[in-house]
Amino acid sequence: MSIKRPDFTPGSYYHIFNRGANRQAIFKEKSNYIFVLQNLKKYSNALNVSVIAYCLMPNHYHLLVRQDGENPTGLLPQRIFNSYTKAYNHSYSHTGTLFEGRFKIKQVLDDSHLVYVCKYIHLNPIKAGLVEKPEEWNFSNYREFLGPRQETLFDQKFFDEYFDNAEDYLAFVNEDAIDLKIPEGFKQYWGAL
Repeated sequence: MSIKRPDFTPGSYYHIFNRGANRQAIFKEKSNYIFVLQNLKKYSNALNVSVIAYCLMPNHYHLLVRQDGENPTGLLPQRIFNSYTKAYNHSYSHTGTLFEGRFKIKQVLDDSHLVYVCKYIHLNPIKAGLVEKPEEWNFSNYREFLGPRQETLFDQKFFDEYFDNAEDYLAFVNEDAIDLKIPEGFKQYWGAL
């Protein structure tokens, strides 16, 4: 059964995610992550899509983006990961599918859901047992939310609209960091991850 893609409209937010086929690694070394981040910057600019939060994990990825123009947001993961798959297959003499089917995409419909998706994305490295604190993971923009790292894959205007300051965002993330509580209203949504 095919899952209906959301309508793509300017001003809307979307959570995009996928994982490696059979949950296998899609990133083998640092250069793999950098390749995807460079393409995320390139294609988000070309398609007029703002990157809100991202986290690249060894066997999956999460992107939270806002469509700012008329180009459908669904073009972003297609362009990034089609080129990445070609480069990966060439570099590692890999054949067959790299990902577990098409990317998943869900429209984020309200503000409480929106800020929770940011938190969920940034807590992924802890959930996977890769780090003890989200700021220890290099392949997310969590540190941009806290301020010590200035990168271009971060929307300061979004941050200022939804969070008072870095300390408040840190406290917001840390309230779930130990046991990764999923709020009741989101359990059905996150069951698909």
